[in-house]
Amino acid sequence: MNELVRQAECSCGALRVRCSGDPVRISMCHCIACQRRTGVVFSTQSRFPRAQVRVDGESRVYTRKADSGNTVSCHFCGVCGSTVYWELSGFPDLIAVATGMFADPAFPAPRVSVYESTRHGWTADIAASPMEHQP
Repeated sequence: MNELVRQAECSCGALRVRCSGDPVRISMCHCIACQRRTGVVFSTQSRFPRAQVRVDGESRVYTRKADSGNTVSCHFCGVCGSTVYWELSGFPDLIAVATGMFADPAFPAPRVSVYESTRHGWTADIAASPMEHQP
């Protein structure tokens, strides 16, 4: 039986992450730090066991202190600037990958939502919002 392997990559393709198996957690985060890191009002992440992740290419790293007091080390491409994955000192056996980097519309949806105290209210019903929808 073949194990599922997913590949995430930055905008220019210089930094790639191959993840085997299923993520142990898929979540969306509404914290201010993620909003500033991504430039959007929430981020999504998929956490994989470190042993199931292979990184290809070089990354630059930005480390910040989380609200918990632990650190978050964001790995981004030095060419295009895309943040592809990050390491959480509080969860050393896991690698978090930005879900959008998989560029897979069939990727499973988040099952956890965190930092909802800073969630933008209009995000609750995005799909049902009255707006023009284009394919």
